Amino acid sequence: MSEIQSHLEEIYHTEVSKELISTVTDGVIEEVNKWQNISLDNVYPIIYLDCIHIKARDNHTIINKAVYLAIAINMEGKKELLGIRTGKNEGSKFWLQIVTELRNRGVQKIYVPCVNRLKGFPEAINSIFPETIVQLCIVHMIRNSVKYVRIRI
Repeated sequence: MSEIQSHLEEIYHTEVSKELISTVTDGVIEEVNKWQNISLDNVYPIIYLDCIHIKARDNHTIINKAVYLAIAINMEGKKELLGIRTGKNEGSKFWLQIVTELRNRGVQKIYVPCVNRLKGFPEAINSIFPETIVQLCIVHMIRNSVKYVRIRI
């Protein structure tokens, strides 16, 4: 709580009680939990499954955290954030939990999941969605292929 208080005072020059911070965070956590459990569409043409790594404070220590994102294009062609979870590092076992959660929330078919080259990732997806053809994300393809290109100046 004191970190939040310090941040609000530093950035916004305002003092906020620990009780107010506790009330607000409890309300936000409740809403986040509801959002993480809402029913999803049956079919998604495209789902991007990727992980970003961030630095976060944990008990006054800076640590690296993996933030797992499931972003979809729905049948109307609009983007939807389906899920966001944190873990210690990226791994196919955690991704298996994510795609299992998508199935449990109502997703029955994914036409194209776009992923990185993480070992075991396609197998994790295909164990839950066996008819899905896993596609390596174009950004990851370009990033991986650039290391084979020699640049002459």
